[in-house]
This record gives sequence, C-alpha cells and structure tokens, in this order.
Amino acid sequence: MKTIVIHEARDLRIEDRDASDPGPGEVQIKIAAGGICGSDLHYFNHGGFGPVRLKEPMILGHEVAGHVTALGDGVSGLSIGQLVAVSPSRPCGNCRYCNEGRHNQCLNMRFYGSAMPFPHIQGAFRQVLVADAAQCAPADGLTAGEAAMAEPLSVCLHATRQAGTMMGKSVLVTGCGPIGILCILAARRAGADLIVATDLSPFTLKMAEAAGADLTLNMAENPADLEQFTADKGTFDVLFECSGAAPALAAGISAMRPGGTIVQLGLGGDMSLPMMAITAKELALKGSFRFHEEFFTAVSLMQKGLIDVKPFITQTFALDDAVAAFEIAGDRSQTVKAQIAFA
Repeated sequence: MKTIVIHEARDLRIEDRDASDPGPGEVQIKIAAGGICGSDLHYFNHGGFGPVRLKEPMILGHEVAGHVTALGDGVSGLSIGQLVAVSPSRPCGNCRYCNEGRHNQCLNMRFYGSAMPFPHIQGAFRQVLVADAAQCAPADGLTAGEAAMAEPLSVCLHATRQAGTMMGKSVLVTGCGPIGILCILAARRAGADLIVATDLSPFTLKMAEAAGADLTLNMAENPADLEQFTADKGTFDVLFECSGAAPALAAGISAMRPGGTIVQLGLGGDMSLPMMAITAKELALKGSFRFHEEFFTAVSLMQKGLIDVKPFITQTFALDDAVAAFEIAGDRSQTVKAQIAFA
C-alpha cells in the first residue's frame, strides 16, 4: 500500500509499506479521504513544533475516513463496505487520567501521526488502515470527505464543552483557519448569540461569514476594529483563541467582559499574557487539547444535518499529489481544509 511519510522538514515522500490483517476486535479499512491538519503542516514545514521534533520517518495524518474491508474476530455493529470515520484517539483506558474520565490526557495515548513519544506513533495517511473497532464511527449518509472532518470538529466540540454554557452568550473567535471556522459552527449549535470572528485573510473571513459569524474583522487592515467592543470593561463572554498568536490573544482579552472564559486552542508556542487584565477582569483561562467522546457526537451532528462542513473542504488532491496538497494546505488566501483522496 502507499503511505505518506515525512522524513524531515520539507521532505515528504510517498512510500510503499505492507498492509496488515485485522486481529480480534479490529477492522481493516480502505482509507478514502484524509484531511491535512495544522500539526501535519508543522511536521512538513518545520520538522515538528515546540519541543516535539521528528526523530525518525513517520506516516502523517489523523483526520481519516474509509470503508470497512475486513472484520476481526468478535467485531459487531460494523459491516463490510460501510463508511466509517476513524477516531485517532486511542487512550490506554487504565492510567489515572483515563480512570478519571480525562481520556484526552491519557499517559499512554497512541494518537495517529504523533512525534511526541519515541518511537513515534505512525499515522493514518495510508491506503489500508487497521484500527480498533471502538475507534470507528459509522458514517452512513455522509461523504468520505465529510466523515474525515469529524476529527477537527471534535476538537471544537471539546473546546465548546470547556467554555461551559453557551446559550445566549457573546463569542469572539480569533483565527479563522479550520479550527476557528468549526468553532463558529459548534458555538452557534450550542446556542451562542453574537459571534464575532477576526483574522488577517479576506478569504478566511469570507468563510467565517459563511459559517455564520455575525461580524468579521480584518485585523491586518484595521487593527483597531476590536476597540468598539472594549467599552464598559468589554463585551464577550467567551473567547476561542484559535490563532496561537500573542497579539490576537491580547486584543481578545481587552474585549472580554469580567467573568468571561478564554479557551486557548491555537498552538503557536509559548506566549506572554496580559496578566493584569486577566486578574482584574477575573477571567478564566482554559486550555483545550484534543477530544475523546466528542468524536461520535461530531459524526452524529453531521449525519443529522445540524452541522454542515462541506463548504469548508476547499480542495481535494489525489494521493500522488500529496506534496502539492501540503504546499497549499496552509495557504489561508485560498484554503480552509485541504484533503487527500486515497481511493
């Protein structure tokens, strides 16, 4: 089978690897679609992010969906030919955090395409994947591309859970890449009233409007636009910071009302924080990292037509054009989510 392997920064190769049969409790899946994530781009462009660096060749990818081709012993509830979205989250189920229900913080997490541990956890950008049946969410009625969007949507559903009750709240989203766009969709589905989105790209801001943002602000053209929301100590109840950029976080905090909640999703490295404002406004600062049980909810919401991700799959490339796909995936002048068609 063909796989997409990163060796070092800017060294992406399509390589042949052996496919395997499913064991007990496992399924074999012919991958149909895979989305390129921000972490994939960090490996492609920089060889890693922060202290996480490539130490050996690694198959990339963790946003995938495909059709079941074989069932291992003891597998029920899935059928040959069925489309499934595959969760890359594989916690051990036995460590202290799994026992607390914090599966996304598992001490022994096996998350596809991650260089955090060594040996690295090989990813899912391959033509044939063997996965635990428990990872597979039936995605009947969806396209493979939609099903592959379950992973980033799950990230945003988890972030929405971190933010707490959303009904009637005013929300600011900074950064309108895939995660920012999906946070707009998730926040609105959870009951947010006013949603304002900021970015530096006219294209992504147009996509934010399509996702349902009430107002979009181009901070490159008018960096003072958020000041209209700073009167009387601020406007927003919730900030989803999706850019990982310190200026975006600082500007967002200025527009937060006292008692608001900041949910940090963007991973741009360590940032300096305006601690005086956070303290004086009594703001809550929460991280949001991956997801677990939200994955099946993401698939269900798409199946019911409650969240539509199709407009935000902006490009689909053939497997043999993987390098071109990675080149364009981070171009926010024309891309929200670039996917690869494996079939």
